[in-house]
Amino acid sequence: MVFGASAALLGIIALMWHDADTWQTLVQIWKLPSGVTIGSCLMFAQIAGGIGSQFPRAERLAAIILTIVYLFFSLACIPGIIAAPAVFEHYGSFFEQFSALCGAIALVAAMGAGAVMVKALGQAARLGLGLCAISFTLGQIVYFRFTAQLVPKWIPPNQRFWAIFTTIAFALAAIAILMNRQARLAMRLMTLMLALFGVLVWIPRLIAHPRTHFNWSELGLTFLITGAAWIIADLRSF
Repeated sequence: MVFGASAALLGIIALMWHDADTWQTLVQIWKLPSGVTIGSCLMFAQIAGGIGSQFPRAERLAAIILTIVYLFFSLACIPGIIAAPAVFEHYGSFFEQFSALCGAIALVAAMGAGAVMVKALGQAARLGLGLCAISFTLGQIVYFRFTAQLVPKWIPPNQRFWAIFTTIAFALAAIAILMNRQARLAMRLMTLMLALFGVLVWIPRLIAHPRTHFNWSELGLTFLITGAAWIIADLRSF
C-alpha cells in the first residue's frame, strides 16, 4: 500500500509540475526525442501501476508495469553519471530509482508461482537494496551538513548526533543485507528509519511550505523507498 500510493503520488505531482524540483534527475527524459510524451506516458504508467497494486486481481500486472517504469527511470540517470562521473548527486539519484526498481522486482517475486524464479528475484531485490543502502550511507556523508539541517531541532540531543547515527545505521544495514546476516531485521529497521524520515522531516516541511515542489517530491520518494524496503523485507525467500 505504501509503495503503490507513493508511486501514484509521484506520478501525479510530476504531471502537475514539469520542473526540475519535481522530476529531479529524471529531467534527462525531456532531452530524448519526444521526451515530454515519453515522460508523460511513464508517469501515467506509474500512476496506473501504483493504483493497480492496491487491488489483488491487478497486483501482478501492476508490479510488472512498475518494474518497467523504474527500470527506465534508473537508466535515465546513467547519462548524468557518464557526463559527470565525479558528481555524487547523479549516483545518488540512480540508486534512489534503483531502490524503487528493487521494490517492484520484489513485488513481482511476491506474486510469482515458481519457487526458483521467486528466490532468484528475491535475491536480486535484496542485493540491490544492499547496494542502495551503501549509496544512502555515502550520500549522508557527502551531504552531511544538509543531512544534519534536515533533523528537527526539537529532537534531543542535537542534529549532528542524528545525522551521524543514521549514517552508521545505513552502513550497518548495507553490511547485513549484502551478507544476508540478520538481513530481514536490518531491512525492517531501515524501513522504520525511512518512515520516520518521512514523518518527522518531510511532512512538517510540506506543511510549512506546501508550494515548494521539492518537498512533495522528497516526501513521495522517501515513502516509495520505504515501501520498497518493506516489500523486500517481507519476502519469504531472498
